Amino acid sequence: MYSSPAVPDATAMAVSDGTVVWVGSDEVGRALHPDAEIIDLRGRFVSPAFVDAHVHLTDTGLALGGLNLSAATSRTDCLQRIAEFVAGNDDEIIWGFGWDASAWDRSVPGEDLPPTTSDIDAVTGGRAVYLARIDEHSAAASSALRALVPGLDSDHGYSPEQPLVADAHHRVRAAARALITPAARRRAQVRALDHAASRGVASVHENGGPDISGIADFSSLADLDHPVILRRYWGEAAADEDEVREILERTGADAIGGDLFVDGALGSHTAWLSEPYSDRTGVSGVAYLHEQTLLDHLRATTAAGVQAGFHVIGDAATAAVAAAMTALVDEVGTAALARCVHRLEHAEMVTPEQAEIFARCGMVASMQPLFDAAWGGAHDLYARRLGNPRGLGLNDFAMLAKAGVSLTFSSDSPVCDIDPWATVRAAAHHRTESSSISPRAAFAASTRGGWRAAGTGDGVTGTLVPGAPAHYAVWDVDELIVAAATEGVQRWSTDPRSRVPALPDVAPGARLPRCVRTVVAGTTVFESE
Repeated sequence: MYSSPAVPDATAMAVSDGTVVWVGSDEVGRALHPDAEIIDLRGRFVSPAFVDAHVHLTDTGLALGGLNLSAATSRTDCLQRIAEFVAGNDDEIIWGFGWDASAWDRSVPGEDLPPTTSDIDAVTGGRAVYLARIDEHSAAASSALRALVPGLDSDHGYSPEQPLVADAHHRVRAAARALITPAARRRAQVRALDHAASRGVASVHENGGPDISGIADFSSLADLDHPVILRRYWGEAAADEDEVREILERTGADAIGGDLFVDGALGSHTAWLSEPYSDRTGVSGVAYLHEQTLLDHLRATTAAGVQAGFHVIGDAATAAVAAAMTALVDEVGTAALARCVHRLEHAEMVTPEQAEIFARCGMVASMQPLFDAAWGGAHDLYARRLGNPRGLGLNDFAMLAKAGVSLTFSSDSPVCDIDPWATVRAAAHHRTESSSISPRAAFAASTRGGWRAAGTGDGVTGTLVPGAPAHYAVWDVDELIVAAATEGVQRWSTDPRSRVPALPDVAPGARLPRCVRTVVAGTTVFESE
């Protein structure tokens, strides 16, 4: 039993065999569950644990423990950081992540340009080096790594000096991935899951695929013995029901989707747009899948009763999925589609008309509010890539919610850090104010929404009510943050009828809660010192 004796009539929660069995007053709880352990929470805040519905675990672990370039401020600074890391590292592959030239110093000519192949060779001494841009849809690479890929210069997206995109990037990434030892990979995966647990996260959804993680990496996740609950999505298109079954059997995936690329990313100029980029004349991105392939995949997975999902960012990519969905509605009806809980990953450029289609078909939009916090607004990356007003209309959480599209939130880690409260803040304080949703709605999307996106529709998972799995987190918060709590209650529910306290303050500048304990199915998986 968990209680906070700091308030005389504090509410208590009893857990048995990993399930919440009682929520009520401390005195009644003691009488009904005399053998329950009493843990003094010292007035701390208790909430359902979070779900991060889109992550890349190995990459996250590599970024946490290796060459993370997200703090670089210029091209020169980036190269200095690379040189310093290489000097103290003897791994066969130098795997770096996080550079973002769009955020670099533009006051000095050339300092806001990405590192070239020659730049990298000059500071790495002939080593195999892979440096993913922050969105992971393009990468700079050394000559030594490029030489491991025969015929690279004939691939779409190849450049001898500039970062690689599209097919050229995917092949170089695969070569770099092959140089990571199984032991290093395992350490990275465990490091990433430990990090998630330390942030109050009980479950993550791995989004793998042939061009992002590779089958060896994806398969190795099945052998992880870690208490954080892992759901694995594999992004490979299927032409019919038999191929759906073959993919599931071959990969062991929970569903076929995740990073099934319809397009790329805005930062790498590979998101598929209906009109060219404002900062690159004549370029409209990359289309990896077209409408017929999308329709075949949706038809096959729906017939097999398997959840599908698509990586869609650009408006042309979103339109292609909407067209395929509309065509399939005429064949099978919306009920058959809704039963599968198909997903849209990212869904940054959705029109109101498309949102209505997705809502009728029961689709879930798996989105990353921290993208807007990093790149939204009138002067940052989205505005530079798309111009305004086009760049101000991305990630419209309010419009999607109003249309009835179910939302779940995530980090896309390592693109953004696994930081659920910062995610809630970003959704509630969108840089285009009309696109914001309430903190409570953002919290629900980050908790209950994540379980629904995984196909768990029991109505209780992701809450703290009797019958719910005991997935919860304990938070250190400023006392005044929860001053709005009524009757001293410190438990939490995402149901507004429950009369539980207001959320901790997530306003810009407020100190966000710090996780002190994470519990999954009644078992503590993280506890701070």
